[in-house]
Amino acid sequence: MDEERKIMAGAVSYYEGVRDGRPWADQVEVIGPGAADAIMSGMRGWAVSASPELAEELVARGARVLRHAHVMSCDLEKVEPTEVEAPEGFRFVPCDRTPEQVLPAILAAYPPGHPDRPTDDDERIGKELAPLLEGRLIGPVLPCSLLVVDSGDTVVAGVVVNDFQGVPWISHAFRHPAETPPGTGALTLRAVQVRAARSGLAALGLAVTHANPAKRIYERLGFVVTETSMTVVV
Repeated sequence: MDEERKIMAGAVSYYEGVRDGRPWADQVEVIGPGAADAIMSGMRGWAVSASPELAEELVARGARVLRHAHVMSCDLEKVEPTEVEAPEGFRFVPCDRTPEQVLPAILAAYPPGHPDRPTDDDERIGKELAPLLEGRLIGPVLPCSLLVVDSGDTVVAGVVVNDFQGVPWISHAFRHPAETPPGTGALTLRAVQVRAARSGLAALGLAVTHANPAKRIYERLGFVVTETSMTVVV
């Protein structure tokens, strides 16, 4: 994503990127009158991420909701440093497996129709996973990241944390629902929190779709909503 904010029609500023193959105006801010008019006339076919108020105005004018999400953050100073063990029969391992080894569990965790599935294209998910795990997509993978493997050394769950512009960011939190006991995802995230706190990190961030019930798990583990945004297709 371009690191300089763009300005359009003196009405909005934004970061320009690409999302799901579309041009993307991210973190849109209103800087003048006529913001909705400017977006509807100048960004046809774009994905636009903005405040819920602006996004709902765009929807009223014909835009389609792509995602309604919350940014959440956990203060790691409040995390109890108690050691966390993987479920019986499973092991925590570093996030050093190949994309091909990790992908099946991610696809099982986020089947078509899941509110946090990144795209409807399995092939695209696979192509984006390699640069993510190699630290080329949003930033380096941090050592606090963990994968869960079963007795056959197959990856069945994990939490991937990247350095996103200086913010420790959970880019993937997943578990294979058929191959792991309930609670494995929350346990893995708890273990990552402990590792992150011990490494000196101050906080962990993530984004979760409004309709995803996992939001309740994050809240139970100390994450709080710091920002809400909506992404629409104009």
